Amino acid sequence: MSQTVIAVLANAGGVGKSTLSVHLAYEVSRRKFKVALLDLDPQRSLDVFCGLESAEAENTMVKVLSKDFTGDWILASAWNEPRIEVCQGHPFLAEIANELVIRKRGEYTLADRLQKYRLPHDLVILDCPATLGMLNVNALAAATHILVPIQLEMKAISGSAELVEWCMNSSEELQLAPKPQILGFVPSMYDETVAMHRQYHSQLPEIALQLDIKLYPKIRSSNEFKNASAHGLPLHKYRNKHPACKDFKQIADDVIQLIKNK
Repeated sequence: MSQTVIAVLANAGGVGKSTLSVHLAYEVSRRKFKVALLDLDPQRSLDVFCGLESAEAENTMVKVLSKDFTGDWILASAWNEPRIEVCQGHPFLAEIANELVIRKRGEYTLADRLQKYRLPHDLVILDCPATLGMLNVNALAAATHILVPIQLEMKAISGSAELVEWCMNSSEELQLAPKPQILGFVPSMYDETVAMHRQYHSQLPEIALQLDIKLYPKIRSSNEFKNASAHGLPLHKYRNKHPACKDFKQIADDVIQLIKNK
């Protein structure tokens, strides 16, 4: 039985990838499913969001993508939640990415690891770097589904259409069968008081329709997300009555349906 693997992809930084990854993981885990978060970002954003100390390279995704990996996943518990575990990122991932370029089956390394040394989780979330390099190629090859957070500014919106094209072209080149499905666009950091946000958000339904991609409800901008991550917590554990906690519900509903259908 195949596993649900979701890559959170964007071709720009600061668009809310880690925020989406972490809160989706927490929302799914609340409903009694086990989630593994894999940090493919050399900037190791998940360390901050999950309140984890930086790990040595051999205890991170660097080891998983190394030639000599034999299935000894090193997973850290997030927020003392038994259903959420993290394989941490490390700056050396940038060097591993260069090595993968010349390695046989380098593009499929993560997919091979997840197939040969399967994680005992219902859902695997790949928090990806902001550049469309070898690490994101590995994420694409390993993923069953893709989520695309979109910041509400013109560059990010046009970039998201380019990202969809990259996913389609790369899936063809990698001969992925089945190809990973784009689960949806997720408008992120939405501020109702900003006219530009309202304007761009009004244009997204037509863009999503043209690309035949689902558009999820917006995730609002709130300083409480920053405050929560500064404490190494998801918003649900930092301020569980905050209305933004509900912004991830529909995505989580769809992901849980995917898990149940596997």
